[in-house]
This record gives sequence, C-alpha cells and structure tokens, in this order.
Amino acid sequence: MDRVIVAGGGLAGVRAAEALRRQGYEGGLTMVGAERHRPYDRPPLTKAVLKGETDFPALDTDLAALDVRVLAGERATGLRLAAGRGGTLATTTGDLDFDGLVIATGATPVRMPGDGPQHVIRTLDDALEVREGLVPGARVVIVGAGWIGAEVATTAARNGCAVTVVEAADAPLAGALGAELGALTAPWYAEAGVELRTGVKVASVERDGLALADGGHVPADLVITGVGVRPEVAWLDGSGLDVERGVLTDASLRASADGAVRPDVVAVGDCAAWWSRRYGRRLLVEHWDTALNAPETAAATLLGRAEPYDAVPYFWSEQFGRFVQYAGHHAGAERMIRRGDPADGAWAVAWITGDRLEAILTVDRPRDLVQAKRVIAAGTPVDPVLLGDPGIPVRQAVGS
Repeated sequence: MDRVIVAGGGLAGVRAAEALRRQGYEGGLTMVGAERHRPYDRPPLTKAVLKGETDFPALDTDLAALDVRVLAGERATGLRLAAGRGGTLATTTGDLDFDGLVIATGATPVRMPGDGPQHVIRTLDDALEVREGLVPGARVVIVGAGWIGAEVATTAARNGCAVTVVEAADAPLAGALGAELGALTAPWYAEAGVELRTGVKVASVERDGLALADGGHVPADLVITGVGVRPEVAWLDGSGLDVERGVLTDASLRASADGAVRPDVVAVGDCAAWWSRRYGRRLLVEHWDTALNAPETAAATLLGRAEPYDAVPYFWSEQFGRFVQYAGHHAGAERMIRRGDPADGAWAVAWITGDRLEAILTVDRPRDLVQAKRVIAAGTPVDPVLLGDPGIPVRQAVGS
C-alpha cells in the first residue's frame, strides 16, 4: 500500500494513524476530518469543558511528526470502490484515491423534532456553546436521562441552573441497564436539586421550551438533547459496503461489500459494528475505550496481519459526585447478582451465565471493576455466592 486515507478526525482516526506508523507503514497517510479543529478528546466535553476547566482537551499526538496530512474541515461525502482493491473517497472539496481506507467517521446525535433551538454535545463547539448558557438561574431542560444527560445535569446544577430532566422511559438509564437498575440512580437527581420527570414523551422543541406529547409544556431558556447517537454512515449510501446500524465488519474489523470481505477497508470506533467472538454477536460500542484500542487491530489488519479484536467493552461516567463504570456485555446473561447495598453509597451489579462473568456495573467501587474486567477477559469461572459478597474481592470469587 502507498496511499492510506483515514476518514474521520476523532480519537479512533488519530489512533489508527498512530498505529499504522508504529507498525511500519511508511506510505502516504491522509486524515479527513469534518471539524475545523485539530483532533481532540471527546469525553471531557461533558466534564472538564462544560465545567470550564479547559477550552480544548487536546490529544497527545503530533500528527505532523507522523507525516500525516490533515484535511480539517473537510467531510467524507461518498465512496467508490474499485474492483479488487482500492478506490476513491469523495470529500466536500474533491476526490482522493486510496489503496487502503480506515473508516472512523463516528456518530451523529439524534435530535428531537421541532423548530425551537436545541443543543447537543458531540463536538467542542457544541460544548463551548452550551457552557455559555449554564449560568445561575437559567432554566435548563435536558431531554434524556442517559449517560450524557446525567453528566450535563450534574454540571448545570453545580452552576446554579434550574435543571429539569425529561425522560420517556420509566427510569434513568433504562435503555442501557433496564428500569430496575436505572431506578437506583433516580435519587441522585433529587440530591443534586435536579427535577427528574420520567415517563414523559416530548412532542417537539419549541422556541420557549418543550411541547409534551400529553399536551403539557416545559419552559426553558436552554434545551439540551441527549437521546443517543446514530453511526455516521449515510455518506456510504451507494458505495456497495455492507452497512446496517454501522459499517459491518468481521472480527478483524475488515469491512465487506456485497458479502465479500474487503481487506483494504477497515472500520473503527462509533461507526463500526464488529463481530465479537467473545459474545458471539455483533457489537456496536459507542465508547471511548473502543475508539482508543480497536485501531491497533484495524491497522494490523490493513497491513495484512489480520487478528481478531476481542477486548472487553468498557466505559465510565461521572455523575452527581459518583464514579460509574461498566465492563462487558450483559445482553442475554442468565442472572444478575448484586454486590452491596445502594443505600450505602458504593455498590456493584454483576451479570453471569452459568459460572461465566459476562459484565459488571460499579458505583464507586473501582477495584471491583478492574478485577472483574480481568476475570471477564480470561473467561475464568466464578462462584456466584462469593461474587455476591461485597466483602470478598472479585478476584477471590473465582470458582475452583
């Protein structure tokens, strides 16, 4: 290969460029990024940036030193694959030929219907704009009590805003964790002085707030929408690549066209739906840890050293003074085991199938998370009784 293009200027794209150079690729390397900024880290957008602790969460990467040509403010708009290998990436300013392609275009936030102003937090500009509105006394309404909604509500409440969170489900985080576990986080909102309204559906965003499906109205000076994202893959329409909810890849992150593997095209990050051998299903993991680590595998695959990417999914969130972490994948697990009482502050929940630990959620129990992630990765059998005792370290709950 002599010409590799990385489509996407986020963490996954940057790490892919780094990995390619580290693994010996010496040819031309171009990164196409839709934002005008140089690449930066996204998790701080709803944390340090909103709090005013930083204006630019820079990544520790010198792309110039890696001889990467960066086309900032340029968006991928289409893809034409050549027979066999290579093709052309269409952008907002022209066409770029390649013989190797990394697709890392991320995801786009879902927006609510309506003509009123609504904000999302996906980019640095988004976060800086929202930060300007988080002033004492401002009526801030957040649509969605998920991970992002809770983090934004945390900062808005600390800034003295009058915060209301509107959630269509019956509990926060119901989509991610289920209503039973999500309900355990509901008291956190009240403690922070945030009004949480669950089971409330939004009809549209209006100029002065939210119009609700039941005819009600929630007044707002600032509306922030946090109801999820969709993989940024519409630009691949007509390309021939296999795309459903994300770019479909095999376990080595190779994309395919009409069912045939394309060894010259890999996908990583929020836009990649990769096959997990560990869980026997396709995963679309829209979290920082996957964007950080999967590019190492993608680069090796693109350079002809295909190997499976089978890391244990992981993410974390800071909300209402609590450190929440999750590792694994619990969909399809047979049972749930609790470690500790939520009333005591620090607690955890584990999911198992048979004697296999599938996933763990921890609240202010970071040691549980670290040990459980290792157990999940190794596939070591666990003793459910020992696992349910919060006084016993997870590493000592392994079965014989």
